[in-house]
Amino acid sequence: MRLEQRSWIKQWHLKNNWQQEEAMNATKTFDIPKQLVMDAYKAVKANAGAAGVDEQSIKDFEKDLKDNLYKIWNRMSSGSYFPPPVKAVAIPKKNGGERILGIPTVADRVAQTVVKKAFEPNVEPEFLPDSYGYRPGKSALDAIGVTRERCWKYDWVLEFDIKGMFDNIDHELLMKAERKHTSCKWVILYIERWLKAPMKMKDGTIVERHMGTPQGGVISPVLANLFMHYVFDVWMARKFPDHPWCRYADDGLVHCKTEQQAQAIKVALGRRFEECKLKMHPEKTRIVYCKDGSRKGKYPTTKLDFLGYTFRTRTVKNTKRNSMFVSFTAAVSVKALKAMRQTTRKWNLRNRTDLELIDLSKMFNPILRGWMEYYGKYSPSGMLPVFKHFNSTLRAWAMRKYKRLKGHKTRAALLIEKNAKERPDLFVHWKKGMLGFA
Repeated sequence: MRLEQRSWIKQWHLKNNWQQEEAMNATKTFDIPKQLVMDAYKAVKANAGAAGVDEQSIKDFEKDLKDNLYKIWNRMSSGSYFPPPVKAVAIPKKNGGERILGIPTVADRVAQTVVKKAFEPNVEPEFLPDSYGYRPGKSALDAIGVTRERCWKYDWVLEFDIKGMFDNIDHELLMKAERKHTSCKWVILYIERWLKAPMKMKDGTIVERHMGTPQGGVISPVLANLFMHYVFDVWMARKFPDHPWCRYADDGLVHCKTEQQAQAIKVALGRRFEECKLKMHPEKTRIVYCKDGSRKGKYPTTKLDFLGYTFRTRTVKNTKRNSMFVSFTAAVSVKALKAMRQTTRKWNLRNRTDLELIDLSKMFNPILRGWMEYYGKYSPSGMLPVFKHFNSTLRAWAMRKYKRLKGHKTRAALLIEKNAKERPDLFVHWKKGMLGFA
């Protein structure tokens, strides 16, 4: 397969000499390089992902790779490419309810990636530094880090959330913003078609779309960032230049010196969103007092949740002075802890008695490491409940696997502790000395 991927363009040129190919390109409405289509396919394969409405997996798509990529290039170049409906997939929200993702087909993801590669370089340099979501070279941890520092400098935070932002983006306003950054006709054409592509629901019904850009689409994050760049980022820089802010997609924070400033910005921002046909989420938008050892005021809201972290008053250690002090800082949120423990239960690890400990390590340690690298970046000790729960699951596994340990929690726990001390590299938290049980 790799050989076919590398030689696809060469085979094409062998089949058609250069004069024939130039003549073929001349008949096309748009000049889209074939290499761009190949690069887009490689990006889609690297990101994996589920099948769309045609139920075609990436593996199925690769069975006739050359012909499938040619069809995408040919139709896009001639202007005759029309995206199929996106597949509606419901995923649970952490706060309850469901979020509907729109999953494109593999071929459509390739086509979207072609446009993204052509369009994103035009807008990315224009985006402001404090926009962190879905951008190359930026991450949620960057947003957490800068927020942590600003909460030490500013007493108040306006925490805002946009209700159904991806579902309510106004197409006319978005296209106006898009045309400001590109004059490429095929980029404009296909983005407009993707915005209007219908959604196929689970029961088979087709739902027309007149607003929004579906979560799950390759091009959607760039378009959402472009929309919010003008709705919020540039507007904030112009209207409230003295107030630092941070935005990750539809979640954002504005730092203020006083409660009155936070109240005023909340009102102004609500009006701004309404002007742009968006709504501020009434329950998830709050004004938070960053209470610490020196901030003594009494206010009803003294903590905020942002990107899986909870910012609140904590007692922390000053390692340089070897002393303790009270700070407003971040650690993994209760909701994130609950979600990780639920994921651990779904693994059904305790019943995998067909596997050895080394097998469990290969299967689950990469996930545990990812959790630790993200949620343990700030206040690593906050991850203890997750790892204690995992250790308890290993203990239950040992009691089922070894007959001599059946019904003996203490002996099973000693076995797990013995392995943790002798083979700490098996699990990331063992290496860090987290050997307790829930």
